[in-house]
Amino acid sequence: MNATKSVFNSVRNFSTFAVAAAIIFSALLTLISGSENLSWQIALAIFALALGIPHGAIDHLVAIPRTSNPKFILLIVVYILMALVAVLALLNWNKLGFQLVLVMSALHFGFGDASFIAEQDRLENRTQMKFKTQSLYAISAGAIPVFIPLLKESTKSALQEINPLLINWASDYGVQIKSLIAIVAVLTLIALIREQRTREIIDLTFLSGLAIVAPPLITFAIYFGCWHAMRHTARLTLILPRSKQAALLNNPRGSFLAAVIPGLPALFGTVLVAVIIALLDSTNLDADFLWYLLVVVWALTVPHMLVTAKIDQGALKSG
Repeated sequence: MNATKSVFNSVRNFSTFAVAAAIIFSALLTLISGSENLSWQIALAIFALALGIPHGAIDHLVAIPRTSNPKFILLIVVYILMALVAVLALLNWNKLGFQLVLVMSALHFGFGDASFIAEQDRLENRTQMKFKTQSLYAISAGAIPVFIPLLKESTKSALQEINPLLINWASDYGVQIKSLIAIVAVLTLIALIREQRTREIIDLTFLSGLAIVAPPLITFAIYFGCWHAMRHTARLTLILPRSKQAALLNNPRGSFLAAVIPGLPALFGTVLVAVIIALLDSTNLDADFLWYLLVVVWALTVPHMLVTAKIDQGALKSG
């Protein structure tokens, strides 16, 4: 169990450090090259997104016991079909698909983060957050990095480069969305202060800083690859047999890698699919590749969210 605690602590420290570094890095590069320069943003975003892809590629190992072969095969088939339908929907209904993905992602990311904290609390024998505080934190932790960057004026140039159809994704409700998120964030901070949750206040502060300072591409990619994916992978070490075995041998590194390695083929497959689609329809390869990589990642999030909702619910209920 000490090895598992080490994994959770190391991953949490890494995610916080990565976000802090992204804030500083973004501020410096924006001063040097300007916020309109997308070349470094696209390169860093592709790298960070790639880091996050493997975390959702082993849902089949946690959703259904491997001994149930018919159900296992059915899950794989349904999973792939759902992802393909989501890809087609995003490609054909860019704006509506994008709006749905944003809402879905904010909920998935936020409640996943709250579940990570609940599980870490149990490992550390700490009093867990009350349900109301958990819910407020989940909404804030998901909405801030997902919505706030996309409501900045500077975001239009990035969306113009990636997909112009997404520029007016919020229609005329941008101010209302920002105000609602700000109100929930204030209520969250009040609840966290009352429960003396200093680390969660720090987390929310860093996420807000990332959303405000960093360009939208960097915010989403860093959050997805270095925060959400890493924390979700840490949670998988509580479930996967090989990770648990490595933890019993007091090998935190081996425990974490055992939850990463099975997902690597999906990384190569996702990149390959995005490359093929971009090559078939390409005028600006870098931007096109990023768009199609985002489409594939968002599409995979649909079945991934449904699979992980069960373990999220279990983690929060135990609180």
